[in-house]
Amino acid sequence: MNPYQPYSIFPLGDSALTIDFGNFISEDINKKVLQLFHHLKTVADKNIIDLVPAYSSLTVYYDVAFLHHPEKTAFESITEILERLLSQRLDLPQHQINRFEIPVCYSKKFAIDIDHLSQQNHLSTDEVIQIHTSKTYKVYMLGFLPGFTYMGEVDPRISIPRKPTPVKLPSGAVGIAGMQTGIYPLESPGGWQIIGRTPTKVFRKENKCPVLFYPGDEVKFYSISEDEFENYQARRT
Repeated sequence: MNPYQPYSIFPLGDSALTIDFGNFISEDINKKVLQLFHHLKTVADKNIIDLVPAYSSLTVYYDVAFLHHPEKTAFESITEILERLLSQRLDLPQHQINRFEIPVCYSKKFAIDIDHLSQQNHLSTDEVIQIHTSKTYKVYMLGFLPGFTYMGEVDPRISIPRKPTPVKLPSGAVGIAGMQTGIYPLESPGGWQIIGRTPTKVFRKENKCPVLFYPGDEVKFYSISEDEFENYQARRT
């Protein structure tokens, strides 16, 4: 039985395609996406330029020139290669999972939307913090900004829709949107409901590996005070 069925492959521009396993959040599907991602990284040749995993899909960027064929398009050629891989019964190893504990200050100085979330979900702010820090979250994908983490899934009790209009947010802002939670790596407009801020730098452009988290990693938050936040900031500078 093919572990990757059902799936669809469709073009994304003239030099990329997406292998799509369905438009929904599923830890099992994401696990397969990441297994395929790591497998293709080990077997990829000069035809494949880049691989970008998402919640339930994998986008493959390929070299059109290397895949040129007089009787078929580059998309048809790379699709044939990938479908041969997908049709095989692959014994894919588990990739390495890194686990992080990330401090968050949930003070209302930083948690600009925690009162709104509390009122909407009929919880106290202490209950929101306790619920948010009680789970270990999986990093499903990165996107939107360099190092922006899409993590999930949050407890349904603290799920809340994103804002209708984005606002300016600082780096380190920790938010919730739907069943997702995440950290803004840079100062940016954003529409997630902000419930705290972390002093941890999740993106450092000067580093060889500029992002802290990668898809498949696990993150657990813990609460710190404003003084502890300032101490973290002071040690970082």
